[in-house]
Amino acid sequence: MDFNRDESQDAVAEVVVSLLERNTARDIELWPALTDSGLLSVALPQRCGGDGMGLLEVSVLLTELATDAVAAPALATLGFGVLPLLEVAPEPLADKIFAAVAQGAVLTATLHEPGTPFAAAPETTAVVDGERATVTGRKVAVPYADSARWVLVPTDSGIAIVDAEAPGISRFETPNSTGAPEFSMHFEQTEIPAEQLLPGGLRALHRLALAGIGSVADGLLRGALTLTAEHVRTRHQFGRPLAEFQAVAQQIADVYVVSRTLHAAALSANWALAHADDDPGHQERIDDDLDVLAYCVASELPAAMQKCHHLHGGIGVDVTHPLHRYYSQAKDLARWLGGASFRLDRLGDRCSST
Repeated sequence: MDFNRDESQDAVAEVVVSLLERNTARDIELWPALTDSGLLSVALPQRCGGDGMGLLEVSVLLTELATDAVAAPALATLGFGVLPLLEVAPEPLADKIFAAVAQGAVLTATLHEPGTPFAAAPETTAVVDGERATVTGRKVAVPYADSARWVLVPTDSGIAIVDAEAPGISRFETPNSTGAPEFSMHFEQTEIPAEQLLPGGLRALHRLALAGIGSVADGLLRGALTLTAEHVRTRHQFGRPLAEFQAVAQQIADVYVVSRTLHAAALSANWALAHADDDPGHQERIDDDLDVLAYCVASELPAAMQKCHHLHGGIGVDVTHPLHRYYSQAKDLARWLGGASFRLDRLGDRCSST
């Protein structure tokens, strides 16, 4: 295993850093610049005018954006949309969608159902009748559902690729920590062409979504740690930098340990998933790594962010302070994963011999 970045990954990172240096926006307003930079085409096939790269390059892109706490639909479009479609979509459908993504179209996926994060057995139904299929069900915590052009909807019959403007779709905005658009979606006999109902694909969608969330979490904690370390280095109290106080030094060291642990977990999971190998042992290793990563994000990331808030003192709880952008995204990621207890149960099931 070699977790070091190669030239293509370094190039992607450099483009992201350069883009952020030239633009002050850190929300949806950055999306046109992301589109113009060509970053949305990193994973698109060369036949669609893309760079033909893959998961590892997208992971670097998401991590670098998250290091500056960018709240744009990159995770939803690339991690929940483009990468899963590369796995399961037939070329004519994929080419139509990818051409739009290269021009800035947003994608998203409905990963969760009420009370069931990452629903493994979706209750949403898809019924095929001739050349059409109808989708019926309810989904929750869908990011950027208001601006998405297509939505990947897991059903009992496969992944439905639904035009977001199709009749029969209701959206209900739901609160979250970041304030970024998030919705519950109700599908009432929503019709799609039968060829847009893709058998299977749920396992790939969930795996890639977890890997993407892990990459974003890695970047968020790295950015928050850098911000906090600079604060305790430059902030003085009783005539000394905060960093010179033993208790402060111990707490920032704890955050560093969590950051390195999360980074290793994200790299390992993404590396394993990116390497095609049908060996059952390798497939099991992928799911092991992803479950460890998900638990690490759900359990350790919010606690580390809380410690960063504590080290910032009163200014850390101000919503206008940059740290708020990091902590709020971390809380939403942990919620999407189902929380620490849910992820610990999933991890325990994998470790159990019964």
